[in-house]
Amino acid sequence: MTKLRFRQIHLDFHTSEHIQGVGAGFDPEEFAATLEKARVDSITCFARGHHGWLYYDSKKFPERIHPHLENKNLLKEQIDACHARNIRVPIYITVQWDYYTSQRHPDWCILTPEGSMLADEPFQPGFYRFLCVNSPYREFLKANIIEVMEMFPTDGIFLDIVQVKDCGCIHCQTDMLARGMDPSQKTERLAFAKQMLDEFKTEISAVIRAKNPDSTIFYNAGHIGPELRECADTYSHWELESLPSGGWGYLHFPLTVRYARTLGHDCLGMTGKFHTSWGDFHSFKNQAALEYECFNMLAQNAKCSIGDQLPPDGKICPHVYDLVGAVYSQVEKKEAWCQGAKSVTDIALLNPSEWNTDDHVPTAAAGAVQIFQEAGHQFDIIDAGQDFSNYKLLILPDVIPVDDSLAATLSAYVAGGGKVIASFESGMNPKKTAFNWSELGVKLRPEQTRDEHGELVRGRTIGTDCYLDYLMPEGGLGKNIRPTEHVMYLKGVEVDAVAPEQILLWNKAPFFNRTWAHFCSHRQAPCAGEKTLPAVVGNENVIYFCHPIFTQYRQRAPRWCKQLVLNAIEKFLPQPLLKHDGPSTLQTTVNVQPAENRQIVHLLHYIPERRAEQFDIIEDIIPLYNVKLELRVSRKVAAVRLVPAGGGIEFSEKGKYIEFSVPEIRGHQMIEIAFHA
Repeated sequence: MTKLRFRQIHLDFHTSEHIQGVGAGFDPEEFAATLEKARVDSITCFARGHHGWLYYDSKKFPERIHPHLENKNLLKEQIDACHARNIRVPIYITVQWDYYTSQRHPDWCILTPEGSMLADEPFQPGFYRFLCVNSPYREFLKANIIEVMEMFPTDGIFLDIVQVKDCGCIHCQTDMLARGMDPSQKTERLAFAKQMLDEFKTEISAVIRAKNPDSTIFYNAGHIGPELRECADTYSHWELESLPSGGWGYLHFPLTVRYARTLGHDCLGMTGKFHTSWGDFHSFKNQAALEYECFNMLAQNAKCSIGDQLPPDGKICPHVYDLVGAVYSQVEKKEAWCQGAKSVTDIALLNPSEWNTDDHVPTAAAGAVQIFQEAGHQFDIIDAGQDFSNYKLLILPDVIPVDDSLAATLSAYVAGGGKVIASFESGMNPKKTAFNWSELGVKLRPEQTRDEHGELVRGRTIGTDCYLDYLMPEGGLGKNIRPTEHVMYLKGVEVDAVAPEQILLWNKAPFFNRTWAHFCSHRQAPCAGEKTLPAVVGNENVIYFCHPIFTQYRQRAPRWCKQLVLNAIEKFLPQPLLKHDGPSTLQTTVNVQPAENRQIVHLLHYIPERRAEQFDIIEDIIPLYNVKLELRVSRKVAAVRLVPAGGGIEFSEKGKYIEFSVPEIRGHQMIEIAFHA
């Protein structure tokens, strides 16, 4: 299988038919030389974009060649010039967005349950009309791919906008009926859409591999989640589209990559050079932000891809590639300590997206990721079908339903020595009528607090915090928290402990819930002082928080919520893989390179700031000095040194740990821990 390269460009070229002189300024030598100077080693170039136009001299579909494409050999010359400099060129082909096709074949478009095309309103600017790949469009798409692969040396095929969509078109209805499915039911339409799309990928991948078994293949949906696990063999690798300022935010990438890297494929992170998102012509991301995004990819064992957009005339912008080169020249120097690396982790976070595939950044998981990253814990994100025994501690954040099968798996995990922390509705059956895993040690109280409309209030922000609990920190779980009541802004599940002696912390109630008839001051009523129901229940293997503690941290970041979680982790993981005395803004990862007999610790210190109303940015690099680290090791350490710059670091051994101090962290610093043979 072809190995992914570290320094890639995704070169958008969605160019309107209303623009003249397309490709007129393209110079193949200038193009390839600019990329080479910027240390780019792979670039995805366009055969067909979202407008539906082709950028090569098609014999099968001459009517689809861009009407103002002056250089009909644009794609060929891009490929030839890059190959001459050992730069790979995967080829881009759009799938579900194609304006040309949707205008001429509305019968090939996805039909919503309301009977309209799945698209923006007809007089809104944009090509966002979804085509159904279960229509005759699929045959055109296959012919397009085959022509491209027969005309050009094909390093890879990148197929864009390949998403499960609820479709009621005649083609999907006919196939559903043939399978004994009911097209009038949304759940069955979505189940069919998933089956159909997996079958589509199987068919298309077979076509591509028949033409070139070494071609990389990727179907882009803007996210990698558990729904792709069943069809993973149709992909050669994962590409994680995640432009922080373009709608994904800075938590999407760590959430996604920590899951994707457990699925067996090589990963490629994808950000953009744009200040905002795709199509933001003539804008530039701050260099510090681009460094952080790329270096974080390396730290998470992903290669790097930066999105750009070629201007209509085809003349590459040297100033963009000055920026790219400033980052990729650093990536190139770091690659030797990233090639073939695998993450080393203690903790697994069960992915809520397995039960809600539409939620790409689940609030509960995002809160957990924040807490773990801020504390320096090493963790993966996994699904229920993976092997829990690879981890010392398993986290079920807030919203993980547990059916009989998962309950049995959890019990086997705990019996084998694993530890579990669960919160809120995690552990309840899928209908949320009872807890379905006895090891949690709790049972649902028959009466749960409801609002005036009869709706459950737990986990909801209602008005000015009208319904909530107070929690009293005590004992080990109260470590580093002031010994007084602390507000829990989201009311928890009301439970009883099966064994009262396992109650670790108690809830206290406000004087009353805030309503029009009973209110006090500006927000919630103060604590009435009496203990009410269990807040935290635990034993030697399992700790259960009744509150949605991870969701609450993501929403408001109360320090006491983070500390409660960290205290629970410390109870089960007293010797974590890595400890440091740096600030909570320091991100850490530990990787292993078995072939080189070494571990690599990545330290990143970049601080996203909400300077704009719409998204976070990074502008400044704030260095850290003399940060002390403790790393748990199981082998004899020969040397510790800074890489790639070199320079040894003195270290000492302390039980299972080695201790050392990093003199300076300026953005990103890697430390090599070399073991004795």
